[in-house]
Amino acid sequence: MTTTIPTTDIPLSVISKGKVRDLYALDQHLLMIATDRISAFDYVLPDPIPLKGICLTQLSKFWFNKTTPIVPNHYLTTNIAKYPTDLQPYSSILKHRSMIVKKTKVIPIECIVRGYISGSAWKSYQKDGTVCGIKLQSGLKESTKFHEPLFTPSTKATTGHDINISYSQMKEIVGDDTATQLKDYSIKLYTNAAQYARQKGIIIADTKFEFGWYEDQVILIDEALTPDSSRFWPADHYTPGKPQPSFDKQYVRDYLISTGWDKNSNPPHLPTEVITTTQQKYQEVYERLTGKPFSFS
Repeated sequence: MTTTIPTTDIPLSVISKGKVRDLYALDQHLLMIATDRISAFDYVLPDPIPLKGICLTQLSKFWFNKTTPIVPNHYLTTNIAKYPTDLQPYSSILKHRSMIVKKTKVIPIECIVRGYISGSAWKSYQKDGTVCGIKLQSGLKESTKFHEPLFTPSTKATTGHDINISYSQMKEIVGDDTATQLKDYSIKLYTNAAQYARQKGIIIADTKFEFGWYEDQVILIDEALTPDSSRFWPADHYTPGKPQPSFDKQYVRDYLISTGWDKNSNPPHLPTEVITTTQQKYQEVYERLTGKPFSFS
């Protein structure tokens, strides 16, 4: 299985090439391909994680199917046999790591839901007792579970850092009704997924969602509840008051921090051990959540 996807050979118009996903135009829909690229601190790292794109696509497909009763989404198919005829010669590139999705007008907001205090939220709380401008009670420990999930939106930047914004600022950007809808959908999605994952021995500490307009309806787009967009912790190792072991790219972030990299220059290469362990973490969380072996060829 190749880890560098030669998507330039695909005879379609390129809409965008993000840090991980490449998006192509079809007549009525879009083709979304998840590569094996991995990003951290707003940089694409020089080393891919083998089969990562397949993991992201297949786990998103699982969640899109599972959460349809909560909110409709853009997923249409991952069945190569249903792809346009001119894409059939590229099945070896597209198989398992691509999906055809609805074409939407993207809403420029990252909808982040936090069930536990960790990562940048913990750093912010240590500094001034707030998370994304929300004042929290004193005395919280790292990795503590919130009484209720926090909704902390940010702008969706095309380049550079996303910027945390308040819910009031979000209303100014998208309007009161849309803001209410996005918040409600996000919290319902997180709560439902967190309850399901807990039964599988996984804590979803936080996650992000993206939405778009499709035929005057807000729908879920991009990816859903993957190790790239979420913090997944093994429930049997959960101990508040310290960082948690994880099944997501926090492991890669931690390695990069340990190298002393300044986060303002080209990132260092990942050692083979870090690449292999990251691949294993992604695939293990897929297997735990879906109950199926990660067997794609």
